[in-house]
Amino acid sequence: QLDALYSADERRYRDLTRELIASEVLPHVGQWWDDGIFPSDFPKKCGELGLLGMTLSPDQGGAGASYTAYGLVNQEVEYGDSGLRSFTSVQSSLVLDPIARYGTEAVKKRWLTPLIQGDAVGCFSLTEPHGGSDPVNMKVTARRVGNDYVLSGHKRWATNAVIADVAIVWAINEETGKVAGFVIPTDTASMEIIGINNKASMRVSVSAEIKLHDVVVPASNKLEVDGLRGPLSCLNGARFGIAFGVVGAGQACFDEARGYVADRHIFGEPLAAKQLVQADLADMLADLTKAGLLAHHLGRLKDEGKATPAHISLGKRDNTRTAVRVSRAARDMLGGNGILTDYAAMRHMTNLESVSTYEGSDSVHTLLLGREITGINAF
Repeated sequence: QLDALYSADERRYRDLTRELIASEVLPHVGQWWDDGIFPSDFPKKCGELGLLGMTLSPDQGGAGASYTAYGLVNQEVEYGDSGLRSFTSVQSSLVLDPIARYGTEAVKKRWLTPLIQGDAVGCFSLTEPHGGSDPVNMKVTARRVGNDYVLSGHKRWATNAVIADVAIVWAINEETGKVAGFVIPTDTASMEIIGINNKASMRVSVSAEIKLHDVVVPASNKLEVDGLRGPLSCLNGARFGIAFGVVGAGQACFDEARGYVADRHIFGEPLAAKQLVQADLADMLADLTKAGLLAHHLGRLKDEGKATPAHISLGKRDNTRTAVRVSRAARDMLGGNGILTDYAAMRHMTNLESVSTYEGSDSVHTLLLGREITGINAF
């Protein structure tokens, strides 16, 4: 009975996305995951429904939708697959958002419309091979040379990079010693993108390394923000989307398990008649209901401009934990069949292992909450 908490417009975006996932994703996503394929037409289909950059103002090409509506879109996309939700949250929160907030007029004019319409794909590159949770020790550098910057170094785990038309790359500005962001077309000379293909998780999502061999970027492509505030403000938006998205993954596992135990007969009766199975279903439903309520409250806080990074850490951390528990319980209910990608549970379970790690690992968000509670930094 959560529907009454959402506005008619929020439910409309949710239902549009639900229809897209049901018709275009669920019949095929198991095979895509097996083959490690991202559906090339998915960005355009999202763009046609107005699901990309939807919280941006109409004068920037967005719909001015609520953050709660954006969260519900992520929830429905992740019902299909976490890898597809990774695309939508990167495109909206990690690419469109920094361009809209910090981009020069030239950059906005070039990229906002095609990214919103799904005619172009963007990626976000912050993490480096030596470690993802310590961006203060970034190794990639940007050196000012006349009217350009020259970027050098190595990035890793850039979602969408293989299919991207443009990259948001973060580097240490040698002039200031601070983190700076750059908008770089992926066909720029000396920029090497190498796909990471040997993944046992998030196989529908495309991940890559980016090697920058003295890549020349016009100064006009530098984002107008200095320091870690730039990338972290973007990550907060993406983490917010995850807090909603994982509820969708958990719901998909619950729905599948409920249907399976009703149809599967053992010892002369449906599995659903067994007390242990009913106890697991009751726990799954209760956990998902609490996660949905947490996501809703977080959405309203963000809509009111009151959501803090600690609020978002709590939502990302705890809703992901819930989805992991639900996916594991669902996989167990399916028995031996639960390890097959003919079913969704194992796919969601392995995907959620990645979601627990990226955009702030469970441990990092735990320490962020600990710092909020005690005032002491334990990193």
